[in-house]
Amino acid sequence: MPTRTLGRTGEKVSCIGLGGYHIGKPKLTDDDAIKLMRSAIDRGITFMDNSWDYNNGASEIRMGKALRDGYRQKVFLMTKIDGRTKDAAAKQIDESLRRLQTDHLDLVQHHEIIRFDDADRIFAPGGAQEAMLDAKKAGKLRHIGFTGHKDPHIHLYMLSMADAHGFQPDTVQMPLNVMDAHFRSFGKLVLPELVKRNVGVLGMKSMGDAVILKSKVVSPIECLHYALNLPTSVVITGIDSPQILDQALEAVRTFKPMSAQAVSQLLSKTKAVAEHGEYELFKTSQHFDSTAHHPEWLGEESSHVKELTQGE
Repeated sequence: MPTRTLGRTGEKVSCIGLGGYHIGKPKLTDDDAIKLMRSAIDRGITFMDNSWDYNNGASEIRMGKALRDGYRQKVFLMTKIDGRTKDAAAKQIDESLRRLQTDHLDLVQHHEIIRFDDADRIFAPGGAQEAMLDAKKAGKLRHIGFTGHKDPHIHLYMLSMADAHGFQPDTVQMPLNVMDAHFRSFGKLVLPELVKRNVGVLGMKSMGDAVILKSKVVSPIECLHYALNLPTSVVITGIDSPQILDQALEAVRTFKPMSAQAVSQLLSKTKAVAEHGEYELFKTSQHFDSTAHHPEWLGEESSHVKELTQGE
């Protein structure tokens, strides 16, 4: 398994990461999920993705069980939190630690930065960033990043807010796929900025939860090869069966850096169906917006906001 450097952290991680959402799906038993994760690790995948909210916590609980018996030491473990206030974020970090059965997380990311005000709330007095920094100081986490899938301009605003508060994220996670290049493109707008800053790039939604494959213009291997060809530290992919694990590893085995001509030919196949975001539903609908369906996960407004709005 080839490894890549996770930006300026200097960490070496597998070029393919195991997505946490799919291993928590009800169609898998606990035993099936644990066996699948351990097989992935045994075959070289070291980057484990997860989130506090995936499958109501089942994804983290299953991963925690899989990482027993010495497996925790073999992986770079990441999870995400939704809380926007200090209190909500702190509780979610501690809950993730309990579920994952570990005393520290290698990376925790602010999840679903899909609204401009997410950045405002995170960096406000009493916001989630305070909980992240406290947790890092306490040894509960090593690195801090953020994720989002809606609009590259929101990612750029999050970076500008981080700059304004003297913070440089260690990682940024975003959709990078064969259709993104044609519509509201993270690859064109955000990726060059991350490379310039030496931030670890976590690519996701290479197949858009298989929606992109329904266009019938690209194959799974082509999708993974395209994402691997970008300056990604890790391409996180959903794996919910031994066959899909084999597919991901086959993509790694057969990957070779693509020429500009090969990239152009691949993107020409997707241009017509990609121009309006029809197959990137995470950008154009609320289907993938967990926090839109559960705003209570974000926490109440901060004490700073309550103080300013008293008497209204």
